[in-house]
Amino acid sequence: MKRETLFLKAAVILMGIPVLVLCIFFVPAISNFMAGLYPEAAYLQYLIMIGLYATVIPFYITLYQTYKLLGHIDQNKYFSELSFKALKNIKYCATAISILHVLNMPLFYLMARRVDPPIIMPVGWSMIFAALVIAVFAAVLQKLVKHAIDIKSENDLTV
Repeated sequence: MKRETLFLKAAVILMGIPVLVLCIFFVPAISNFMAGLYPEAAYLQYLIMIGLYATVIPFYITLYQTYKLLGHIDQNKYFSELSFKALKNIKYCATAISILHVLNMPLFYLMARRVDPPIIMPVGWSMIFAALVIAVFAAVLQKLVKHAIDIKSENDLTV
C-alpha cells in the first residue's frame, strides 16, 4: 500500500505545481485581457484576479488535506477521526471552490460575450461541476468512514 500512496502523494504535489504556474502567469494575463475588453470598467480586472486567487486557497487546502489523508492511510488509520476530519475539510473546500466559481461566472460571461468562440463559459461550468463531484464524493466517503468508525466502536464496546 505504501507504493500506491506514495504515487498518489506525488500526484497531489504535481497537481499543485501547474496551478501555481497558472496563478503566477495566467491569472494576471486574464485580468489584463479583461481590462482590454472593457477599458471603461478597468476595475473588473481586479475582481477577476481576486475571484480566481480566492479559489486557489481552498484548492491548496484540499491538496493538503488529501496529502494528510494519504498519510493516515499509510499509517493504517483508514477509519479514524483524523480521516473523517480530512474528508470533511475536503468536502467543504470543494464546495467553496464551486461557490467561488459560481460567483465568478458573471465575470466570465462578460468576457465570453466579447471573445469568439466563447470557450470561457464551458470551462467555467466544468470547473464548477468538477468541484461539486469532488464534494459529493468526499461526502460519500465521509459517511462510509463515519459508519465504519461507529461499527468499530460498537465492536470495541462489545468485546
